Amino acid sequence: MDTFAFMLHPLEVEDVYVKYPYLKKMPKKLAEDALRFCEPFVLSNITGIKSPHNEIEGWFVSCPLTSKQMVTLNEDYVLKKIIKTGRLAEKLGAKILGLGAFTAVVGDAGITVARELNIPVTTGNSYTVATALEGTKKAAEAMDIDFKNAEVLVVGATGSIGRVCARAFAREARFLTIAGRDEKKLEAVGEEILKETGLAVRTTKNFKSALRKADIVITVTSALDSVIDSKDLKPGSVICDVARPRDVSKKVVEERNDVFVIEGGVVDVPGDVDFNFDFGFPPKKAYACMAETMILAIEGRFENFTLGRELTLEQVDEISQLAKKHGFKISGFRSFGREVKPEHIKKVKENARKAVAG
Repeated sequence: MDTFAFMLHPLEVEDVYVKYPYLKKMPKKLAEDALRFCEPFVLSNITGIKSPHNEIEGWFVSCPLTSKQMVTLNEDYVLKKIIKTGRLAEKLGAKILGLGAFTAVVGDAGITVARELNIPVTTGNSYTVATALEGTKKAAEAMDIDFKNAEVLVVGATGSIGRVCARAFAREARFLTIAGRDEKKLEAVGEEILKETGLAVRTTKNFKSALRKADIVITVTSALDSVIDSKDLKPGSVICDVARPRDVSKKVVEERNDVFVIEGGVVDVPGDVDFNFDFGFPPKKAYACMAETMILAIEGRFENFTLGRELTLEQVDEISQLAKKHGFKISGFRSFGREVKPEHIKKVKENARKAVAG
């Protein structure tokens, strides 16, 4: 049987208390420091992934460093820890490895990791983009927003995922703004889009101002903390948060009942899948980055698929086609880990109309 592994890591130190309960007794800072001396470990065995063409199994493996440690500790040290976790995947018999959360961001975004391992590696970014684009368009449709004439904003447009989201949206949107911290990189993305589609996009470093005018937002920064607050958003807008950790503050849902926040990249996995691990989703659903690894394994495409900072629309289109072939599909809308029911969307639309009417 074909096999895969997917690498996770604790977002916060509390996430490892189940594996290392003794850390609970330590002060939080000390417990986080102690993680540096923990070995990579197997979280679970994944079974039951089946399409009409193949059946696969896999493993979740954990690199014991928090999000904060991933970006603040010495980069070489973090990469060695990720590579060590990858070697655990090899020993298990995995034929391909997916990098999750910050393990896909550190250093050169998987290139060094792939070079040091004897199995191919993917970050999952291609299918993350594919599902974010599809999910955002479906959410806009549910909110009665005309995508072609909407004000569309991509926050984090100079990053790997954000750039391709912007390029893909430019094929359909008439009014597109791209936001990021680096003005030169933003201008480069804008020029690329102009050459590809003929669309002149607006660029801004002040994404807060752009948010207040936007009907549709995809946000995909690599910030450690949320960057979008409840006061930033236009009534009736759709926001797709692809970032992990989240870009959109939990307060947005608590304080704004007139905006529709969804999570990018939530996928129904074919077969009677059992992850044997609770990462916050209902049964048989996974993040798109996880699903990309599974799609490549079930197709028998044991190659480095999505690596580095560069991403192409061709990759996004190709992984979308493979997903359809094997029965992976975008799930219903989810917001902050919970399923969004049609009644909720109806209420958001009503509240938005009231807010606009004043």
